[in-house]
Amino acid sequence: DRGAAKTIFRRLQSTLNHAQFRHVRRSEMKAGRPMYAVIKTGGKQYRVEPSDKLRVDKLAGEPGAMVDIKDVLMVGEGDKTQVGAPMLDGASVKLEVLEQTRNDKIVVFKKKRRQNYRRTHGHKQQMTVVRVAEIADANGNKATAEAAKKPAKEKSTKANADVDAPAADKEIKDGA
Repeated sequence: DRGAAKTIFRRLQSTLNHAQFRHVRRSEMKAGRPMYAVIKTGGKQYRVEPSDKLRVDKLAGEPGAMVDIKDVLMVGEGDKTQVGAPMLDGASVKLEVLEQTRNDKIVVFKKKRRQNYRRTHGHKQQMTVVRVAEIADANGNKATAEAAKKPAKEKSTKANADVDAPAADKEIKDGA
C-alpha cells in the first residue's frame, strides 16, 4: 500500500508540474507571437505565418508568381484576434508559388470476394508548394516575410562610428 501511495503521489506531482508549465508557456507565447492567419484553399484550412512554406492543392500560377487568397477565416497577432463570419472582409494572404509538383501515389484497390474481381488504380494529386509572403488583416495592418526574418537593425552614422572607435584608431586618424 505504501508503494501504491508513492506512485499516486508522483503521478499527481508530475501532473501539477506539467499543468503549471503549460500555463506559463501559453502566457509567454501569447505576448510575442507573430501575426498569423487561417486560410481556406482546396477545401482545407491552414494556419500560416509569414515565411511559412506549405503544400496545397493545385493553384494557378508559374513558379515565382504571387497568388492572393481572399478566403481568410481568422487573423491574429499577440492578444488581438479577428474572426470572420465565415470570412473576414478586407483580409488577404499573399502566397509566392515556389513549384508545381505531384503528391505521392495513392493506390486504389477494389475487390469483390469469390467473384474474380480485382481492380488496381493509382492517383497522384497535383500540388503547389508556396511560401507565405504577406498577411494583411481587415484594418490594413500587414506582416511580411522579410520583416519576420530580419531583426530590427540599429542605424549606424559616422558620428557613432567615431565614438565607438578605439583610441588607437583615433590617433592614427588625427596624425594623418
